[in-house]
Amino acid sequence: MRGNKTLYVTDLDGTLLTPEGCVSDRSARMITDLTRQGALITVATARTPATVELLLTDTHTVLPAIVMTGATLWNRSTMSYTDTSFLDPITADDIAGRFARHGVAPFVYTLDDNKLLKVYHNGEMNEKERDFVAIRRSLALKQFIIDDPKGLGASLSEAIMFFAMGDRERVFALADDLRENVDCSVSNYVDIFGADTGILEVFAPRISKAEAVKRLAKSVNADRIVVFGDNLNDIPMLQVADAAVAVGNALPEVKDVADVVIGDNTTDAVARYIAEDFN
Repeated sequence: MRGNKTLYVTDLDGTLLTPEGCVSDRSARMITDLTRQGALITVATARTPATVELLLTDTHTVLPAIVMTGATLWNRSTMSYTDTSFLDPITADDIAGRFARHGVAPFVYTLDDNKLLKVYHNGEMNEKERDFVAIRRSLALKQFIIDDPKGLGASLSEAIMFFAMGDRERVFALADDLRENVDCSVSNYVDIFGADTGILEVFAPRISKAEAVKRLAKSVNADRIVVFGDNLNDIPMLQVADAAVAVGNALPEVKDVADVVIGDNTTDAVARYIAEDFN
């Protein structure tokens, strides 16, 4: 596809990452080599740079990473955020109230000095939330502030994202409430590691992976977009792609909107598809 300037965007979990949660050595080498040949490759993920950088340690890319579901971009060269969208404080207060009424305690993500994410959480955590914090608490680029009496209130003035993981029915009911009553962007989907767990992300209006992909494509003058995904939150960006690619382990709903289904995430399928398409 040398005649077209193509932007390749891949989801991480369940797509580029193996079931063990890493980029395989082969995929890392292939994407690095393709990038050095001029391929425009990046990731779009709900993750923050704190884990994205670790996962891509051996994978060279030059384009900004679309992180936090498109609420911000991460420049891997300068290690800084760009194009960040914050929630209006009044809207953030409304969102916090609805979380409380549904019995869901959020993680509230804020940005300090354009480098460090501060993540506030007040209230009891379930087992998955405790594991979530334990795994990430020592990471650079992110600081957790847990059960600080002033924490949640202070965070609402500069919130980028509300995040929750918990009982699927409760989380999905909260998502429906927010969509119906609050001017914000809501992404909810099933945890790939357990169908009984719902994941919820809440952002400023019109935030999505899809919108971020379109902005990035425009900024690099790409005339073709190829997107790879596996989960429900990938569907909007698949729908704006010129070529929508689902991995073999993707949910049925994702395969239904895809133009092509490739191998699963144990087979370096994303990297192999890009290599064939680019060359």
